[in-house]
Amino acid sequence: MQTRNHRIFTTGEIVRIRDIGKAGHVRTPQYVRNKVGFIDSYVGLFENPEERAYGHIGCEPIPLYRVRLKQNDLWPDYVGSDCDTLVLEIYDHWLEAVNSIEEPQ
Repeated sequence: MQTRNHRIFTTGEIVRIRDIGKAGHVRTPQYVRNKVGFIDSYVGLFENPEERAYGHIGCEPIPLYRVRLKQNDLWPDYVGSDCDTLVLEIYDHWLEAVNSIEEPQ
């Protein structure tokens, strides 16, 4: 499904967190960029904090999601359980759909 300029992801959908190379104030940590995870939940529509940081108030709200990633995919030397995960909130312009589970990058 699409909203005005945004795709709506569903719970459980596989996504890649994009590395859009955006400079300045961003809320997407470098260590999760280009990683594959699952949509854990939809949080709601919010103004883009990357735009608000520069004084752009009143922009169209965009979808925010909780994305779950396996710790093993984030840290190559991770020694915890294969079931350990990290959940973080990512705005939809950082996300792209993935058709199937891929090898982590």
